[in-house]
Amino acid sequence: MPNGDTGPDRGALTRRSFLALGVGAACATLAADPLEAAVRAMPERAIHLYNIHTGESVRTVYWADGRYLAKSLSQINRLLRDHRSGDTHPMDPRLLDVMTAVHRKFGAKGAIHVISGYRSPQTNALLVSATDGVAHNSLHMAGKAVDIRLPGQSVRKVGRAAKLMKAGGVGTYPASNFVHVDTGRVRYW
Repeated sequence: MPNGDTGPDRGALTRRSFLALGVGAACATLAADPLEAAVRAMPERAIHLYNIHTGESVRTVYWADGRYLAKSLSQINRLLRDHRSGDTHPMDPRLLDVMTAVHRKFGAKGAIHVISGYRSPQTNALLVSATDGVAHNSLHMAGKAVDIRLPGQSVRKVGRAAKLMKAGGVGTYPASNFVHVDTGRVRYW
């Protein structure tokens, strides 16, 4: 084209290329979030929990029609309460997604056994003073951590499956037969 002619600018960002970049970025984000990829295809998310200290269990659909269900979350919060004090606290729904994704990886047979869910500050302080390895600012106190086991599965395998979700911290405790899962920053021990 002669000088001064205003033909298409090959470097310009068109609406179509902008939209393509947006879709590509969204796909890359989903691909970078293994937990989202694991639960995205589920039309509903259900969980079966058993509290080893209280003997209570709950089996419920906690996510359907694109949203978390308040009644189910309330039932789950009650089950995951501090069994020493009876205090409840809202649990992070993403934590339920982690447990659901890990459980499904093993065929989702039987209940997830809960060793510890929410902990009141008083209970956490008691455990800090009596036990090695309990964090002073534990995510259990914020409703962002659980200690679980899957009967019939090794701690090592459950820990490995939880680590693949890259959704937070995962600690394996073979001697005590449980896996700590949280939705804090990604770290492993």
